[in-house]
Amino acid sequence: MNGTNGITVTKRDGSSQSFNLDKVHRVLEWAVEGITNVSMSQIELKANIQLYDKIPAYDIHELLIKSSAELISEDTPNYQFVAARLISYKMRKEAFGQYNPPRLCEIIQKNVDIGVYDKEILNLYTMDELAELNDYIKHDRDDNFTYAGMEQFRGKYLVQDRRTKQIFETPQVLYMMIAATLFSGYKEDRMKYVKEYYDAISQFYISLPTPIMAGVRTPTRQFSSCVLIESGDSLDSINATATSIVRYISKKAGIGIGAGSIRGIGAKIGDGSVVHTGLIPFLKYFQSAVKSCSQGGVRGGAATVYLPVWHFEFEDLIVLKNNKGTEETRVRHMDYAFQFNKLMYERLIEGGNITFFDPNDVPGLYEAFFIDQDKFKELYEKYERAHSIRKKSLPALEVFQSFLTERKDTGRIYLMNVDHANDHGSFIAERAPIRMSNLCCEIDLPTTPLDGPEDEDGEISLCTLSAINWGLINEPHEFEKYCDLTVRALDELLDYQNYPIPAAQKGTMNRRPLGVGIINLAYFLAKRGLKYDESAYELVDEYAEAWSYYLIKSSANLAVEKGKMIYNTDTKYSQGILPIDTYKEAIDNLIAHRERLPWAKLRKQLRETGIRNSTLMALMPAETSAQISNSTNGIEPPRALVSYKQSKDGVMAQVVPGYHHLKNKYDLLWDQESPEGYLAICGILQKYIDQGISVNTSYNPENYEDNKIPMSVMIQDLFTAYKFGLKQLYYFNTFDGAGEMTDGETHHSYDGESETYNEEEDCDACTI
Repeated sequence: MNGTNGITVTKRDGSSQSFNLDKVHRVLEWAVEGITNVSMSQIELKANIQLYDKIPAYDIHELLIKSSAELISEDTPNYQFVAARLISYKMRKEAFGQYNPPRLCEIIQKNVDIGVYDKEILNLYTMDELAELNDYIKHDRDDNFTYAGMEQFRGKYLVQDRRTKQIFETPQVLYMMIAATLFSGYKEDRMKYVKEYYDAISQFYISLPTPIMAGVRTPTRQFSSCVLIESGDSLDSINATATSIVRYISKKAGIGIGAGSIRGIGAKIGDGSVVHTGLIPFLKYFQSAVKSCSQGGVRGGAATVYLPVWHFEFEDLIVLKNNKGTEETRVRHMDYAFQFNKLMYERLIEGGNITFFDPNDVPGLYEAFFIDQDKFKELYEKYERAHSIRKKSLPALEVFQSFLTERKDTGRIYLMNVDHANDHGSFIAERAPIRMSNLCCEIDLPTTPLDGPEDEDGEISLCTLSAINWGLINEPHEFEKYCDLTVRALDELLDYQNYPIPAAQKGTMNRRPLGVGIINLAYFLAKRGLKYDESAYELVDEYAEAWSYYLIKSSANLAVEKGKMIYNTDTKYSQGILPIDTYKEAIDNLIAHRERLPWAKLRKQLRETGIRNSTLMALMPAETSAQISNSTNGIEPPRALVSYKQSKDGVMAQVVPGYHHLKNKYDLLWDQESPEGYLAICGILQKYIDQGISVNTSYNPENYEDNKIPMSVMIQDLFTAYKFGLKQLYYFNTFDGAGEMTDGETHHSYDGESETYNEEEDCDACTI
């Protein structure tokens, strides 16, 4: 930075001033103060700022941020805090025109005036209450973020003009406004709950999903992450499905599409003078709907389509996403999940065949697939014997091999065990069957096809998400406070938000479903010296029990306080039946069943006064939230101690929490010999969960002969997942040194050991 005489800097308001090197030094001195193993001179050297006359001040600051971020490594991880401070400084200057934030009421008034905050906010609170919140807000908590977290804030979450990149708030303002908005409807103890919830989310005890982070406090009133839309077999229903997709994609939601009842190619229409074009043209129609709107100007939408493995078109459907074939035969820009049940696994074990039917030709079969497994088997075998019914048949082994081959090659062909979803869910299958899941394979809610966009007899299911940071919980009883805050906040949100489709409002208001997940499990294990194996089973079981108990207890207490949900009798909860009453007994071989908490008392309360929310748990991916809170992703083992994520805004480096003292304690994904330990821990967690888990299966080919994952191993892992009661399988991750699909990103290894490079996912609506 020598030779600066005569150089001017252009400020944001267009004015000019002489370049001041001392000012750059002062900013960097502030940014590195108190942070060990970082160097001001290294940042300046890395920046290598090429000065020219009238250089924007913005560019100088961005280069300092970029140079700090590029110095983040396993040897020098603390540059992540320097880069974060530099971003924080820039945020405040952009949002407020100064480093010291103005009063909260002034920020709110300004943002209401320009239309980026919901105008109702000023009517919900008095000036005295806003002054009280202003005195309570802790702006210095912005110093607790890492570089990756700050980049996520300014890229996705802070209210801003996406054309000019002008931001209008800072992270602490965002958190306080979310808390104030969600608890605005409380009459008693309102300020107490606002402050407690603000503390919980701003100190990372509770994590929030993209729609809430980006939307709550704004004129947008749709905050549910997951939307489940089931299509019927009629043109009216298919059109209504497409319309519903468009309306929710535009509101930042991830979409699950149930298309399994649509008849197959060549099926008779009406009197048979016309034959059906099959599923693929309609899947292309849904794909167009999914990609038609961007999500908040950030990215295109994303969806997963659910199909029964016994559908007549299975052979064509299973290859929809691969790179072979023509565009006419492929629908590559959605993900697919195939639905299995006990009978399909039995056919594989017995060396039998799987027969494919057109749902339209086999009355009652599609319905029984979800509601009554004995009835399904009876009908399935009956239709197999019927010579008049159109059908195909393949050896079950060939079907499973085809499924696993495509799952491995694409990384994004998923699995759903529909019998587990109904047997071990919160709903009584005869009254409210589960026919599908969501984009990320963790939500299990009832759906009914629509005959038109305004059809009030149909049902679209929404799930509103959040998660508890297990890494910050030291004793099981600590869950009580954060579970209660989470349930209360999300339940309020259901009433606060709007519903663009009547069928979605009906399902949500009548069932009030929530999905509370987990983040930072890997850190939770690492700091206790545990791995993803039998060493962790008992502790995971103990903490999962408390987490589940306090979530259910909170909803049961809310039912007394505010009233039980309208469709209470559709749930097993109304009968005092809990997730711990319907889990698969194979889990007892991992860890003996214990009831450490007063479950009997809770069962009695549920039978007498009901429950406020039909569902409470769901383990979703948590890639984005993990970066915000400097946590590990959901329940996943980290792939590396330092990971690099490629986003539209550049590369973000993230270091695992507690790196300095725990770097030798983490059980890294690619060091694990097989998925067995991870699947077992998922099974233990599933025991306590009323919905599902985004379960990934991950393989390092180096662990197998000739660097090839044996088909027998993959099949065995399917059986293991089924045995433990897992409802869904999400990504198939393969470490190949080049790239793999996982957790919604494409991962690339730099050195095959410690660092990974990840491209940002298509949609993170369901990630929290």
